[in-house]
Amino acid sequence: MTAYDVIRAKRAIRKFTDQPLPDEAIHTILNAGRLAQSSKNLQERTFIAIRDRETLQAVSTCGEWAGHLAGAALGIAILTPDPNSKFQLMFDAGQSAAYMQLAAWELGIGSCLASIYDGEKARGILGFPPEWHLRIAISFGYPQPEALEPRPAKPEGRKDFDDLVKWDRWE
Repeated sequence: MTAYDVIRAKRAIRKFTDQPLPDEAIHTILNAGRLAQSSKNLQERTFIAIRDRETLQAVSTCGEWAGHLAGAALGIAILTPDPNSKFQLMFDAGQSAAYMQLAAWELGIGSCLASIYDGEKARGILGFPPEWHLRIAISFGYPQPEALEPRPAKPEGRKDFDDLVKWDRWE
């Protein structure tokens, strides 16, 4: 499978089986995030890999649409220094998130991003120090079979290429 094939096939998975993920798969996913590009190669991000069901349930309450974390086999919290200090931090966190999700998909593991709106509550649950901040977490797990049903050639809500891409100038 080429990288483009993985990108084309990837979809958000929010419902998972109860099957645990093998340690080797978890390390592959985390390593993909570690190897992601970063501005000036500063690598100002760190990950908390969460496998404990009670902790996943607790973190799932830190964002309005983060409930899928509760049913995941693995959650990964992506921590950065204060994201308000420079915009590259969130871009770099996003690159790590994308790399991890694509590596997982290639292994047959689904994922979905979760915005964390209550960072202080998450800090209390996960115990990370005050210089680190959590804005995004990712749920990972083997998809429920219905989540993999074929989708239409043009997924609903997807913009057409020509509506999204401008060439050389806005006009």
